[in-house]
Amino acid sequence: MNDDDEQLLRGRVYGRDRDHPHPGPLPHQRYAVLVGGPLDGLLLDITGWRPEEIDDGAALMTELGRWPGGWALYDPLPDAPRPAAGPGVVCRFHYVGDTP
Repeated sequence: MNDDDEQLLRGRVYGRDRDHPHPGPLPHQRYAVLVGGPLDGLLLDITGWRPEEIDDGAALMTELGRWPGGWALYDPLPDAPRPAAGPGVVCRFHYVGDTP
């Protein structure tokens, strides 16, 4: 990944194409910011996720990881604050590795 790729990812919601009319966050949605790894800087929409789903983290398909078409694994830190009610970024998921 080069600097141009990194700039395209920043502030964009995972799963939305960069050409999407609204690639950034939407009001009244809840997001986890992805920290580190191939998806660093992207937002993951966690609106409607239960606390136990958030505790489990996420495996996110990406072409940018060690295995193109594989999965980047992100987890919340064990003692990090959990989402509270309200819109916007409410937690962080940290990169823990890749899997094919």
